[in-house]
Amino acid sequence: MAFVSAKDMINKAHEGHYAIPAFNTNNLEWTQCILKAVEQAKSPVIIQSSEGAAKYMGGYKMVAKMVKELHDAMGITVPVALHLDHGTFEGAKACIEAGFTSVMFDGSHYDIDENMAKSKEIIEIAHSQGISVECEVGGIGGTEDGVTSNGELADPAECKTIADLGVDFLAAGIGNIHGKYPADWAGLNFERLNEINEAVNGKPLVLHGGSGIPFDQVAKAISLGVSKINVNTELQLVFADATRKYIEAGMDLEGKGYDPRKLLKPGCEAIVAKCVELCEAFGSAGKA
Repeated sequence: MAFVSAKDMINKAHEGHYAIPAFNTNNLEWTQCILKAVEQAKSPVIIQSSEGAAKYMGGYKMVAKMVKELHDAMGITVPVALHLDHGTFEGAKACIEAGFTSVMFDGSHYDIDENMAKSKEIIEIAHSQGISVECEVGGIGGTEDGVTSNGELADPAECKTIADLGVDFLAAGIGNIHGKYPADWAGLNFERLNEINEAVNGKPLVLHGGSGIPFDQVAKAISLGVSKINVNTELQLVFADATRKYIEAGMDLEGKGYDPRKLLKPGCEAIVAKCVELCEAFGSAGKA
């Protein structure tokens, strides 16, 4: 299975009332783990990178080549899209050139007119090359690559404005946040989600900050048009926890336990298990 645009897999998920997992990658091991998990779960997947993570990994072209080479070397048979997460205007254009098959332009911090103008240009460039596009309206709480938001609720009318430009899927703030959810989190605003879903007339929606949202809320969000769910923090947490336990148990001091292939193995196994669990929870398992 070659790399694909995210458009078809998202549309199939929308029609089938499940959601595509969009797992952020941070390095080679992360990418291997995600690919291994979705092949095991027989799930389509969106592997995505933020601009900061791409810089850490050596740039957009390096990310594209790394993911594609691993995809081919591992004999992956499920549909895989490579997506830019929370891209700037220039970052989205650079990823289109670098070989990504999908990009997000996050213009949510601009006023609606500028967001619309920039979104329109990215959509035209990407679609001319068969690349899918995600845009955003309203803020996602927390901080992502230096952009901080309190999680403003998206305006349904503004969502319709961006949706009507021909964007393939739309991220909209509905009380979700990046990072770990606080104990006093109020939960997703389903009333607003329903209003947005009606306003965009069936355009697939994206749930950012998917780590740690109770599965009953995830299921309800899917029933109201969410067809892509982003996960990053949850994988980081299980990786860190498994690695910490390995070191605290002194396993790195036994034999060649300090070898990175051994040191990172428990964390990698935890990522694979969590990805499979989420594919099943989102309903994408077996849909490849």
